[in-house]
Amino acid sequence: MLRRLRPSYPRPGRSGWRRWIPSGRQWLGAVLYLFVGLVGFVGIAYATTDIPDDLNSFATQQDNVYYWSDGSTMARTGWVQRQEMPLGKVPEKVQGAVLAAENTSFYTDPGVSPSGVLRAVRAALTGGETQGGSTITQQYVKNAYLNQDRTLSRKFTELLLAVKLDSRAGKKQILEDYLNTSWFGRGTYGIQRASQAYYGKDVSQLNASEGAFLASLLKGAGLYDPSLGKENHARAVERWNWILDRMVETGRLSAAERAGYTKFPEPSDASLVGMPGAQNGYLVEMAKAYAIKAGHLKESDFDLGGYQIYTTFDKNRMAALTAAVQQAQKDFDPEKRPDTDKFAKVGAASVARDGRLLAVYGGPDYLKQGFNEANATTIPAGTVFTPFVYAAALEDGVVRTRGQARTPVSSSSVYDGNDQATVQTPEGPYWDRSGKVLKGHNEGDRSWGQITLQQAVANSVNTPMLQLGIDVGVDRVEAYAERSGLLPSSLGPRIPTFALGENSKPSAIRIAGAYQTFAADGMHTDPYSVRSVTRAGAVVPLGSAEGGQGDVAEDRPGR
Repeated sequence: MLRRLRPSYPRPGRSGWRRWIPSGRQWLGAVLYLFVGLVGFVGIAYATTDIPDDLNSFATQQDNVYYWSDGSTMARTGWVQRQEMPLGKVPEKVQGAVLAAENTSFYTDPGVSPSGVLRAVRAALTGGETQGGSTITQQYVKNAYLNQDRTLSRKFTELLLAVKLDSRAGKKQILEDYLNTSWFGRGTYGIQRASQAYYGKDVSQLNASEGAFLASLLKGAGLYDPSLGKENHARAVERWNWILDRMVETGRLSAAERAGYTKFPEPSDASLVGMPGAQNGYLVEMAKAYAIKAGHLKESDFDLGGYQIYTTFDKNRMAALTAAVQQAQKDFDPEKRPDTDKFAKVGAASVARDGRLLAVYGGPDYLKQGFNEANATTIPAGTVFTPFVYAAALEDGVVRTRGQARTPVSSSSVYDGNDQATVQTPEGPYWDRSGKVLKGHNEGDRSWGQITLQQAVANSVNTPMLQLGIDVGVDRVEAYAERSGLLPSSLGPRIPTFALGENSKPSAIRIAGAYQTFAADGMHTDPYSVRSVTRAGAVVPLGSAEGGQGDVAEDRPGR
């Protein structure tokens, strides 16, 4: 009997290489042995795998603490309290939106999706994306009990736990737990907090349209929160439409109801709950953005809390800058200001020689105006741009005669400071596109006569700086401004008025950072707002936040 079961190998009655090729029966036997072994392995693994008693850390969130440069506490932020919401309080249409978006077969599947498993295994083996194809049960298991590592071992454990949880807990309980623990962005875990953050109301008051938008956030709040940019808004609208259509296909929304939802349910701007007001809110926003980017952190992980962020902001300088701005605003004479200037916003920043952001004035109050004016690219630089023209000329010299070598200039070099002075090129007067000779214009039509470059810069006299820009070369001025720290995207076209900053819109932070280059004897350091970050006593390594503060707390156009 044993002799019959034992395969004859190498195969008798064959010669050469054919002796080593298994027969069809031998191949079948090998496959059966492998299948039995695999089933046995999975069975043992399933029997020995227990559902953990404790949830992951988001169930016990902590504050994030921000510190001034002197080590004193500046602010605490975080969603410390997570509101549990019974499934019965979540409207059925909202539940249907989540199911349509994430797992249409939730109530009939065994907790896992075979096709999704195969895709995940293939992606893990090839190094591709591994998040697609998971059921709601799998997502809950991953979020509540496991880490986010994209490995086959973690995926295998996720599958076992999902099947076991599905057999022990009811579907409604799993869906309730999933909705209460999923991350929706804006620092929120759970659909109740999300409803408050995006629509300012209890989840029980949501309609199907609003529920469809919140369901879209489960795919990635960083991609679908409309407040984060135009591209996000477009993606959110597209996915919102898809989810509503999918609800009709799955029978969770009638065609008539779907026809009534044609307008995207715009959520409120980014939630300010838990954020400090006054000026500190702007500082926290910038420090958070810098820490996440430089520390290569996920926003969802950061929102779990427990981080200590040591900023560069100086408490005394903040008070002084805020007082200076407020005093300047009091000195404005409303009667003398043009109608277009009556609603002007003010932003200001102070940067140290080594790039540390010492103080920022972002607006009247973060809780009233969340948009940071100090980091906005909305206002032309104007005469604050002329020092870069002056510095470029001192460094590179000027050309006034075509074909001649550059000649140096100094602070005592004399230029025409009269109003309506004609702008000259090496070939003669500069003609603009309308066919007119270009002439400079001074503030108040004042003529200064022949003045030195130092006097022109000190008194913001336009005509000498306009001519100097032509003499040194607008391209060289642009290059010098970029080396000083201004972002290329904030600089206007290379036309003569470029020298006057009329078409360039760098943020106040970038201007202060570029002036820092002068204070540091020509050595530029991009502005930064965080010195160090720790969590649970361990230092979080901060890499280079490429592009500096302007890229981390994005230089943004006004809204």
